[in-house]
Amino acid sequence: MPSSAAASVRNSLHSLVHGSVHGSSHGSIDGSVQNSVRNYVDLTKPRLLPLVLFSGLPVMGMTASEWPTLGLACAILLGISLAAASANTLNAYIERDKDARMERTRSRPLPSGRITPRAALIFGVALAAAATVLLYAVGGPAAAGLGVASILFYVFVYTLWAKPRSAGNVWVGGAAGAVSPLIADAALNGSVGAAGLSVFAIIFFWQPPHVWAIALYRKADYEAAGIPMLPSVVGDERTRWWMLAGTLALVPVTLAPFALGLVGATYAVVAGLANAWFLWHAVRVIRERDDESARAMFRASLGYLFALLAAMILDVALA
Repeated sequence: MPSSAAASVRNSLHSLVHGSVHGSSHGSIDGSVQNSVRNYVDLTKPRLLPLVLFSGLPVMGMTASEWPTLGLACAILLGISLAAASANTLNAYIERDKDARMERTRSRPLPSGRITPRAALIFGVALAAAATVLLYAVGGPAAAGLGVASILFYVFVYTLWAKPRSAGNVWVGGAAGAVSPLIADAALNGSVGAAGLSVFAIIFFWQPPHVWAIALYRKADYEAAGIPMLPSVVGDERTRWWMLAGTLALVPVTLAPFALGLVGATYAVVAGLANAWFLWHAVRVIRERDDESARAMFRASLGYLFALLAAMILDVALA
């Protein structure tokens, strides 16, 4: 082979090899960034955020004669989401050792070592700061104050005090998880009124049967982490009856927005059907006494709540 041809081949191979190496390195960097972003997103427990957004939205239509502008609504919901993401991140930071002992949580970013505790703490505080600034800018001091209070309540009252001490933690957690409609109401009106309080009450009373269903079929997990849940404290059978009682208590609470004139007949019909369906699942848990019925109750609780919130939004939109 002529020397010029050999040199050409060598140069081509050299370019091919180095191009592949650089391309692979570039792809590795991109993949690393994507994984890092995904880990931080996972830290905020994003599966909980739809509830935060969905529970704040109907309040915006109930508290005024017309819906707020799209920009204002999105800014308020973003502020609420940042506050919830901060609370969830700080909760994950505090409970990382307990999460490592539970099968369903040991693969989360902190117990699995994908994020360091220090980085998680900084991220959680940064999210809290961003939420406070945004809520103050678009909703004023009442909305910002409720946002800060929700984070502090979830971290200190629920995570550090109530959750490790008593099976009554479900009520404290219910209050912490139901703040979104209060913030939305305050952001639009400067204070909390009937709309915010009624949606808050629905989520607050929905939380116990929802959580007790998980506690039944994940009982061993919670015991391994040392978290007192109702089945471990009073037994599975009494927990099932508590679930039925909690579901029955929800019925008048879910009808309160209609009784107060905040929503119309569309919501009332959906709420009636949803309550009948949810009660059927609660009775099934008592009759069948197995993990599958508890899992079905848990799944039904999610569909039930989103059906109520969607009916509120539809009813207000059609009014």
